[in-house]
This record gives sequence, structure tokens and C-alpha cells, in this order.
Amino acid sequence: MIKGIAKLLGGSNEKVVGRIEPVVRAVGALEAGVAALDDDALRALTEDYRGRLAAGESPEDLLPEAFAAVREAAKRAIGLRHFDVQIVGGVVLHQGKIAEMKTGEGKTLVATLAAYLEALSGGGVHVVTVNDYLARRDAGWMGAVYHALGMTTSALQNQGALIYRPGDEGSEPMVPCSRHDAYAADITYGTNSEFGFDYLRDNMVAELGRRVQRPLTFAIVDEVDNILIDEARTPLIISGPAQDSPSDYQKFARLVPELSAETDFTVDEKHRSVSLTVDGIDRVERLLRIDDLYGEGNLRTVAFVENALKARVIFERDRDYVVKDGEVVIVDEFTGRLMPGRRYSEGLHQALEAKEGLRVQRESITYATITLQNYFRLYGKLAGMTGTAATEAEEFWKIYKLDVVEVPPNRANARTDGGDLIYSTEKGKWRAVADEIEERHRAGQPVLVGTVDIAKSERLSEMLRRRGLRHEVLNAKHHEREAQIVAEAGRPGAVTVATNMAGRGTDIILGGSPDSRGADEWRRDHERVIAAGGLHVIGTERHEARRIDNQLRGRSARQGDPGSTRFYVSLEDDLMRRFAGDRIKSIMTWSGIDEDTPLENKMITKTIENAQVKVEAHHFDTRKHLVDYDDVINTHREVIYAERDKVLSGADMRSNILDMVETEIAQTVATHTGDLAPREWDLEPMVGEIGAMLPLRGGDADAGVLDGTGAEEIERRFVETARRTYERREEELTPELVRAIERHVMLRAIDANWVQHLTSIEHLRQSIGLYAYGQRDPLVMYKKVARERFDELLEKIRRDVAMAIYHVAPVPAGAAAAPGPNGARTSRPGPATARAAASRAARSGAGVMAGAAGDHGRRSAAGGAGKVGRNQRCPCGSGKKYKRCCGA
Repeated sequence: MIKGIAKLLGGSNEKVVGRIEPVVRAVGALEAGVAALDDDALRALTEDYRGRLAAGESPEDLLPEAFAAVREAAKRAIGLRHFDVQIVGGVVLHQGKIAEMKTGEGKTLVATLAAYLEALSGGGVHVVTVNDYLARRDAGWMGAVYHALGMTTSALQNQGALIYRPGDEGSEPMVPCSRHDAYAADITYGTNSEFGFDYLRDNMVAELGRRVQRPLTFAIVDEVDNILIDEARTPLIISGPAQDSPSDYQKFARLVPELSAETDFTVDEKHRSVSLTVDGIDRVERLLRIDDLYGEGNLRTVAFVENALKARVIFERDRDYVVKDGEVVIVDEFTGRLMPGRRYSEGLHQALEAKEGLRVQRESITYATITLQNYFRLYGKLAGMTGTAATEAEEFWKIYKLDVVEVPPNRANARTDGGDLIYSTEKGKWRAVADEIEERHRAGQPVLVGTVDIAKSERLSEMLRRRGLRHEVLNAKHHEREAQIVAEAGRPGAVTVATNMAGRGTDIILGGSPDSRGADEWRRDHERVIAAGGLHVIGTERHEARRIDNQLRGRSARQGDPGSTRFYVSLEDDLMRRFAGDRIKSIMTWSGIDEDTPLENKMITKTIENAQVKVEAHHFDTRKHLVDYDDVINTHREVIYAERDKVLSGADMRSNILDMVETEIAQTVATHTGDLAPREWDLEPMVGEIGAMLPLRGGDADAGVLDGTGAEEIERRFVETARRTYERREEELTPELVRAIERHVMLRAIDANWVQHLTSIEHLRQSIGLYAYGQRDPLVMYKKVARERFDELLEKIRRDVAMAIYHVAPVPAGAAAAPGPNGARTSRPGPATARAAASRAARSGAGVMAGAAGDHGRRSAAGGAGKVGRNQRCPCGSGKKYKRCCGA
């Protein structure tokens, strides 16, 4: 059967599926034998398999037996038996590939096969879902299968974690547990952000025991295109408050309403950006009473103006974000779900808070960050599954080295997809949508209506309410009732208006959920819905990505059920207006079509799809660009995290630290002697600097004693003093206590300088594009400058360790102590240490500022002339102001 269906897919995909056919037959041959085992014997198979793996067998050797055991466990625990095509999907996942399985083919059940087999090796398996609801649902549902095989299951949640512990009949099997216990389970379900942020937090801890994750061995990513592609445009960031005043954002929120569109600024909807015109720049300068908005001292002012404009013009409430409990909460554009805790970066979130009149929280500085691409590339093996991956196969291979295998469906798809209906106006489109909903509702057919944002779902809801049509609204504002709404969405005549929340992972059962009423009543409703044509899906707008449209269509006609879909489009929709509107508008104008008459044309539908392809290509370039730049900081992150691991694991730091001290002494001596003649040496400052590093005694502290001594001898004397002092400290404080101090000083130096480095690199990244004006590749220059900054980072860490190691001492019992990073507490440094720290901070700050000034100087030189003020006369001799002439 599989082979016959696979032939329809053709090409290399048919060969891949064909090679899996013998495995499917082998699993089938074992089915009767496994079915004869009692529950205890079935559970005992797990330990047997683990013993065989330990004895040298490979997972491939065990695959047919393990899959047969999972199939039997699923039959007993949840009443579902894996179809042969689902066995194919399980093999694809085990091979570390992406299984493209049409919606309704049971991907959640497929994951249990590969997850169980990989978990036998002892490493934790992570199953990545698109939201907390699915993580909790799938862990509780599939947890029964794993439990029947003697394995543990857990689910990460935004506010904690749950573990599968079955109790009495009808009791909730998912009970609260610690994060550590959740990761200790054999299979852990959770969202990409929960896994990613835990990884970052684990690399910020001060003790190994506080880490929660085990080594990243294997992950199965559900809805892999959404997580590894759509969500990968935004990196994961752990941040803390910066020093900007919140009142600045409020001031600029009051200023931008004074500006007029087109006259003072222009909007690029395609790239979601806004730019001041020359008149707008003049107006802002007058309102702020400054001479030159783009002068060197006003870079922050420009950022405030641009963010305030974007917040007012580009970002819409109830589309891009909602206001909930006095906070701006981002709405995921792909799933329609709220993302509490996520914040836009670079001051944009604060600008939105000021726009809405809310309390403005301080901007953030970055403590740790990683892109989703680089996080998932940390896993030893990665696999994924979705109903819509083929359109992004190129990106999956280029970024993740993942092949896409199309798994044939268990039953042929019976869905009818109607052609797009195109209207000239939104009003005409919404009236037509409401008419069709009313018609389908009266015929007893359940209807799912997909909208692109919260505001539009509520607009349609109001239209239906005025018509007296009973319906449910599923959007981020009503997410608490999601399970209840989905359970009833398949009932006869049910109308559900939803955002993208109803796209991925939503299983609408025809006739409604059988759990809420008697079997006879459900059976009657089920037959009535099938007779009416199954679930009808209406799309009210085309999304930027074809995959999102296909996910909405996929809610209908699952597992061979009947169903139908239709998309309604208007020339005023975002996608049409930005990418495809003019060409189609000319056709409709030429045809003389009014706003209530649709146009259905294959050529126009093709034009819309071409527009989607262009947007997808643009987003791919954006993500590739993000990865190219993050790969640079990723190499830095690997080095720093490896150093932290060495410190935390208790590795001997003594020799490393003494090397750092000796290097710092050598550099200090070289700075004050260098190529100078001995008579020109100024030894007092040199001794002072070394005295700030380590306590000098007697003649060591007297610069006069060193007169007539060569540079090498001076260095040797101070190195010997450093080593003697270190040994004396170990005798006074005990070696164990000195080891603890070493770990603390190393962690403090690494963490403090790493945070500064991340901020520095982020600023570099924002400005690096200017090199393009000088005909230089910004990415090449970014790699070069970032490498120089990283070398500086390592030098700063070395210097800070050398300057602090002799001065940090344990706090006496009862004495006040200042908290350090991660809750560590240290004694207050003495005056010499404080002076050294102040000196280092000054040098560090000067270095950053000097680097920025140097870049600016090079850019000015490239322009060929000195800087001209925008309000000065243009040097070309026109008599106009520079900003109105050559500066325009």
C-alpha cells in the first residue's frame, strides 16, 4: 500500500520511502508477538533494550522491536494504533530528517516512535511544540504511552513545569514538578523559547548544581517550519534594565502626532519602516529646539524619534500587540498567540508603552542571547515534522542540514479547495464572508473562519452578532477557553472565528468532541456534519507565507473526511496592497466590477502566490543575514561558555590565574620601559600600578631599589613576588578557600565583561552597514572588527582577574557584604582595588568611545571633506543651507 501511494510522490522521495518499506514489514511481523505480552512484560522490554544498547547493539538494530513495542503500548494506553505510514514517519524522524505529513495524519503519535527509541540511550529527548497548551496536552496524552513502557514524561510551561504521574481514574495526570525534574524525565515536551532560555540561564549560573538541562542529544520539532523558520527571525535574549529615562519616551510620544504623513515622513509598508523627509527633519529640529538632528550628539535623539514614529504608524494595537493588565504584550504574527515576557528590543517596546500611555519600563541591556538557528544546531541530532515543509526545503538544508521527506497519507485527501474570490474593497469582502457563513450555518455545516489578527476577528464577530448568528471567537484575548472552543467547533452549524491560533495543531472533530455527550448523540451529529459537507474553512485574507494558508486549509478534511475551503481577498488587504494590488486593480477597473462582485481568476490567484513567494524569499534573506552575523558571536559564545564550564566543573584555575598575573606584570613593565633608554624610565608609576595589582612589601615597593636593574630582571622580581604572595595567601586562607575565591573572581570577570562585549557587538552590528558606502562588505568588516573586540574581551578578563585576585577575601561572619553576580557575595575592596577598578573602567569606557570616534573619523575622511553642519551654507556655493542642497 505504502509503495503504491509513494509512487504518486515520484522522484527521489519515492526511493526514500521505498527503502523504509522493509522496516514497516518487520514491525508488522513483530506485532502479534508483542501483543501477547502482559503489561509487566511490555514494560520490562525497555530495560532489556537498554541493556542490549549498552552491550554494543545499535539503535538501528533495535528499531523494529522498539517501534512494535510503542505501537502496542499506544493501543493499550490511548486506543490508537500506528498506521504503516506513521511507522514511515517515525523512521524518518529517527534518521534525523523532516517528515512532511499532511494535516490530520497524527504527527503527535508519530513522534512517540522516534522519541522512545532515542530515549533508550539515556539522553533526554526534547519534543518541541509551538505553544504551552500543546506541550501540556501532548505530554499528558502521549505520557500514557511512555508510562506503559516504563518511561517518564514532562512538560515545560511558562510559569513552571509538569510531570506525568497517573493517579485515580479521571484525575489530572500532569502534576507540578521542578524544572530540574522535568529535564530529568526521559521525554520532555516544551516550546522552543522555554528550551532556549533554559540553555542561556544554565550558562549564567554560579554553580553546576543549579543547571537544569542535560546535554542536548536529540530534539523532535513539531510544526518545524513555524519554529525553525518563522520564529527564527527573532533571537532569544535575556536582558536587564539600562539607564535611559522613561520620560524621554513619553516626550517623543507626544511629539510625533505633530508630524504629518507624506509631508514630514514616508512609510515603506513592504519593509515596515518609516523615514523622515527633509521637511520632517526641519520640523523635528524646531520642536526639539536643536540645530542638527543628525549631529554627533543626537544619535539617541534620532533613535527616540524613529521608534516613536514606528510605534505610532507601523505597529497597530490588536494586530501586532495587545494591552493587557497595563502592559504591552506582543502577538505572534504566525500563530496569533500572546507572547508574555517577550519585548521588542532597541527601545521600540518602550515607545509602544509611551504611545499607549502606560508605565514605561526601562530599556534593557543584554546578558545572554542566541538565535534559534544556533540553539537547535547544538543538538547532536535534530528532526522535525509538519504538514507544510516542502516550500522551505532549501532553507532547511542550507541552515540546518535537514532533508525533507514527504510521507504519503493514510487516506486520500477528500478536500475541495475553491478558487480565491477577489473583491475590490474590504467592505465588499467582509459582506460576502458574512453571507457565506450565514448560508453554511443554515445548512448545518460547521464553519471555521481564519482572520489575520485580533482586530479583524472582532470586526467580523460584530458583523455576525448584528445578524444574530451565534458564534465563538478564538483569539489571544480568549486563549483560556481555547480547548472548549475547539472541542465544539465541529458541531452542526457551529461558527468559529479565529486568528492563526486555529491553524497549527488544532484538531477539529466533525460532530464535536465525543467526550461532552453521549455516544448516540455524537454519532448523529457526526453523520449530519458529513452529510452537510464536513468542515468548511474560510480564509479572510492571504498570509505572507503560503504555509500559513495551507495550515488553515488543513483543518478541514482530515483522515479522509469531507471538507471544503475558500479564500476571500480584497485589493485593500495588506499583502495585496504591498505586493500585488496595482496589477490586479487595473484588471478589475478595466472590467468595471463593483465592490460586491468578486473576480475569480487563476491568473490572479497565481499573481497572489507569486507575491507570497517574493515575501518568503525576502524573509529567508533576513533569516540568513541574521545567522551569518550570529555565527560570528556564536564562536565567541562557545569560547566563553567553555571557560565558564571549566570554572564551574572545579578545574584547577591556579596555574591559569598565575599566568594571567605574570602576563599583566610583563605588559606593565614593557609599557614603562619598552624601547626607552634606562635613564628615561619612570619607575614610580610602574611600581604603583603593580602595587595596585598585588600587595608589595619592603624593597619591592621602593622604585629606587630598581634603579640600574634591567627590564627582564625587574619583571622576574615582580613575578617571584606574585608567586610568593599567592603561596602565602594559600597558607593563611587554606587552599580550599583560595580555590573558591579563584572560581568567584573568574566568573565575575567573565560575566561582567561578556555583558559589555554583547552590548558592544550589538552596537557594532547596528552601525556596520555604513561600510557599504565605502564599497566594503559589511559582513567582512563585521567579522574583522568583532574579532578585534573579542581579543580585547579576553585581555579585559585577564586584566580584571589579575587586578582582583589578591584583593578579594572572605567576609567575616556577621560582616556586611555586597551581592555579586548570581547571588555571590564578596567583601568590599580596599582603596587600592577601588582605584584600580576606577582606572580600568575609565580605560574601558575611553576605548569604546575612541573606537566609535575612529569609525566616524574614517567615514568623514571617505567623504573627502570636513563635517559641514546641516544649517550651514553649502560649500558648493549655491547659497542654500547644506541640508537643502548637497546634504539632502
